[in-house]
Amino acid sequence: MPVVDRHFVTGRPIVGPFADNLESITFGMGCFWGAERRFWKLDGVFTTAVGYSGGTTRHATYQDVCTGLTGHAEVVLVVYDPAAAAFERLLRVFWESHDPTQGMRQGNDRGTQYRSVIFTHDERQSREATASRDAYQEKLMQAGLGPITTEIRPAPEFFYAEEYHQQYLAKNPNGYCGLDGTGVRAA
Repeated sequence: MPVVDRHFVTGRPIVGPFADNLESITFGMGCFWGAERRFWKLDGVFTTAVGYSGGTTRHATYQDVCTGLTGHAEVVLVVYDPAAAAFERLLRVFWESHDPTQGMRQGNDRGTQYRSVIFTHDERQSREATASRDAYQEKLMQAGLGPITTEIRPAPEFFYAEEYHQQYLAKNPNGYCGLDGTGVRAA
């Protein structure tokens, strides 16, 4: 699938390789349109891109993923400068921007592609993501919410979504965004 290698909002590349001082993390938190917007707005985030990851179908299309047969989640690749955007802050935005207790859905969006995931790019990220999940779980339980269903594992291959999905809510300011957090603060 052809990928337009420029971020619609920042003009920066969305396809690596990226500078050595930058790190990447992949988040899935329901529909990727609103999730991507949450991250591209953060100071220290170099670029974002939406795509599909975590499944078995190579180079899946949006139509493929919507069948529920690919195993992929809609995800956001976040490339950031750790000197300007602490990983802890990215995790806080992740946890607070969606409901990680909903399993295979977010709000009205239902299906395996809408599950909550953190695909880590190194062992440190894995440790920190797991620790943040455990800490947030305690806060959710205190608020009367159920167990977190977020999948945390090393990042599988990332497949870029179609160009019209990249930075969708910047191109379509009145577009749909079903993301809604629990109201429970992570920090």
